[in-house]
Amino acid sequence: MLRKIIQLCLSLVVACAGVAVAAAPAHADGCYTWGRTLSQGMNGEDVRQLQIRVSGYPGHGAVLGLDGDFGPATKAAVTRFQQAYGLPADGVAGGQTFTKIYQLQDDDCTPVNFAYSELNRCNSTWAGGAVPAATAKANALVSMWKLQAMRHALGDSSIRVTSGFRSVSCNNAAGGASNSRHLYGDGVDLGSGPHSLCKLAQQARNHGFNGILGPGYPGHGDHTHVDHRSSRFWSASSCGI
Repeated sequence: MLRKIIQLCLSLVVACAGVAVAAAPAHADGCYTWGRTLSQGMNGEDVRQLQIRVSGYPGHGAVLGLDGDFGPATKAAVTRFQQAYGLPADGVAGGQTFTKIYQLQDDDCTPVNFAYSELNRCNSTWAGGAVPAATAKANALVSMWKLQAMRHALGDSSIRVTSGFRSVSCNNAAGGASNSRHLYGDGVDLGSGPHSLCKLAQQARNHGFNGILGPGYPGHGDHTHVDHRSSRFWSASSCGI
């Protein structure tokens, strides 16, 4: 009888341990850690942080709102992210999805293939633009996650950033427009190699950029520009459809 009781206790311990292991969230190193599974209908800062990481998967011509509400668009973006990385594609962000995100981000929450220094060669404090420094830096972070998605879609080959955030003085020196999106931190210029400028302009339409300017648009013969302007604007007449 005692032996059966001991065996039963051991079985319960093993079973409980198995449940604990399955439920325990993976942890990021030095960045943001999600503590719960996220699905449609939920909301909060953890949802918004997820939206930033999947903002490059909104679908062709679309932009994912970063509002902290897990609606149908967020579910679709999570599903596309999961499909892109060969994960079970159910639109629910759980352990496997978060583990992949952790693998893709550095300790400062930037994606592994892009850095703040790449998107700001003007003013390391992010000050002097059209928005507060913290806003400009946050906008640049979203751009980087969109570029990370675009990079993966292009076979994980590099994307060359030639310009990002500019203060007013830097923008004037560069001959930028007075309302340039570079002043907001979300404007990014991309150079050719290994991808053509047209390839970059065409691919960007799948990754959440509202503004896309490339070859054929005045002043854009040597770069493709992407940004987060409020309305859709794609112009790269030399690139065809």
